Amino acid sequence: MSAMTEPAAAVATSPRQPLLSVRGVKAYYGNIIALKGVDVDVHPGEIVTLIGANGAGKSTLMMTVFGNPRAREGQVIYDGQDITRTETHLIARMGLAQSPEGRRIFPRMTVYENLQMGASVDNFAHFDQDLERICTIFPRLKERLQQRGGTLSGGEQQMLAIGRALMSRPQLLMLDEPSLGLAPLIVKMIFDTIRDLNKSEGLTVFLVEQNAFHALKLAHRGYVMVNGVITMSGSGKELLANPQVRAAYLEGGRH
Repeated sequence: MSAMTEPAAAVATSPRQPLLSVRGVKAYYGNIIALKGVDVDVHPGEIVTLIGANGAGKSTLMMTVFGNPRAREGQVIYDGQDITRTETHLIARMGLAQSPEGRRIFPRMTVYENLQMGASVDNFAHFDQDLERICTIFPRLKERLQQRGGTLSGGEQQMLAIGRALMSRPQLLMLDEPSLGLAPLIVKMIFDTIRDLNKSEGLTVFLVEQNAFHALKLAHRGYVMVNGVITMSGSGKELLANPQVRAAYLEGGRH
């Protein structure tokens, strides 16, 4: 364990209550334990990143927050409410939105229809206004509103996945591997957009990412996960400078 601030200590010294608090969470796939007692906090207005090697359990943690798989032990607290046993569709209505790994857009639907699916969580309460907002954030989507999602480039599909999540007006946006398989210029654009949304709108972001360099540059705080366990935490700058993190995740991986 790193000498840097551990998750439990961060809660004790923080003047704010976390928007998302994961405490002692264990999750399984069958008899295989994927999360081994995970503690993570995300405070309002923060960008928090979770880095680690492929298979470390990062995506499992994000999915467990949304109730699939269900945490077998521990608690997931969101905005002061215990959502550990809450159904996934109800969690989505509470102000959490997820842009999943692999984008998972609806390929046969148009861009417009995909965005409608995101807005349905909020019962289309502000659809026209939110559609205009997404088209401003991602001008390329505006040009392709009537194009089927499956015909978009990888970068455009990622923009659509994020845009669809934002259509529900979330308090907390959860992004799973947004840089996966994308060209460096598109990766930079996606990360710049996340930073802008955080700065201009105060959007809280929980980011799972293998691209540790970009993620830690972007994040206020970060956690490192190894084999289902949080092994260290600290500010983005602290983790970028940490020799163990550099050796494991940054050497030769800087873009």
